[in-house]
Amino acid sequence: MTVPFLTPLHTDDLRAAGIPEPWTFGMADKVRFGEIDALQHVNNAVYLKWFENLRILYFNDRDVWSIDGKRPKVVLRNIGLDYRSEVKLTDEYIMTGRTTKLGNSSFTMEYGVWVRGRLTTTSHAVMVMLNDDNSKCTIPDHIRQMFIDQDGAVAG
Repeated sequence: MTVPFLTPLHTDDLRAAGIPEPWTFGMADKVRFGEIDALQHVNNAVYLKWFENLRILYFNDRDVWSIDGKRPKVVLRNIGLDYRSEVKLTDEYIMTGRTTKLGNSSFTMEYGVWVRGRLTTTSHAVMVMLNDDNSKCTIPDHIRQMFIDQDGAVAG
């Protein structure tokens, strides 16, 4: 199946591309020459950029950027990656992302990179919502409910 690059992919698109539940959001792209390291596979640091791009698209698509008409600060607290198999130049891939765990002001996202229907890389990131003065901001109820409804997130 051919999917459009750099645009939101939703549940039906992902299932058609062979990506299983519980993933409900993704984005397709292709590995570029500048993303390759000396070993001829995607450089480790590139995955962080990929996940940031996906996260921005996810926040826009899921309307996380609007709280009472203002754009909240959402910052990365920590991130971890697990490299399962290499991804090489010109590989077409689909990145998936979802929110899995909710705190009071933080939430955990999971990510996956899929090449030809095979999961090659996984990641998790803890995000924190902040007020203008950098104090923690409670996740608004409508965003919390959206994470639950769309991604199956649970309180943790």
